[in-house]
Amino acid sequence: QVQLVESGGGLVQPGGSLRLSCAASGGTFSTYIMGWHRQAPGKEREFVAAIGGLSSITYYADSVKGRFTISRDNAKKTVYLQMNSLKPEDTSVYYCAAKSFGGGVINRLNYNYWGQGTQVTVSS
Repeated sequence: QVQLVESGGGLVQPGGSLRLSCAASGGTFSTYIMGWHRQAPGKEREFVAAIGGLSSITYYADSVKGRFTISRDNAKKTVYLQMNSLKPEDTSVYYCAAKSFGGGVINRLNYNYWGQGTQVTVSS
């Protein structure tokens, strides 16, 4: 069983930056592919970014490519999402998730564990 706890959300002006963190406990962290997803009010949860267990492979949604960077520190059992050049449309609850091998990274149904989410609001 893996527990995930996100932090780092908040209110930021357009063009600003935030770094989200997700601390994991339980399980063998380095064996999981870690992902970030987000969900805005009235919308479905959508994929944002994912990273392989050894950090060698990363994946991004087109909407965040070039602005967001996912990284992980296996020694600290933590995954990060650095968000730059934030836009109002990035406003969402951001969720950290962990998946075992098998299935693609984009489909949220392939993830085994989820955090409780952290709110990111981009507004002037």
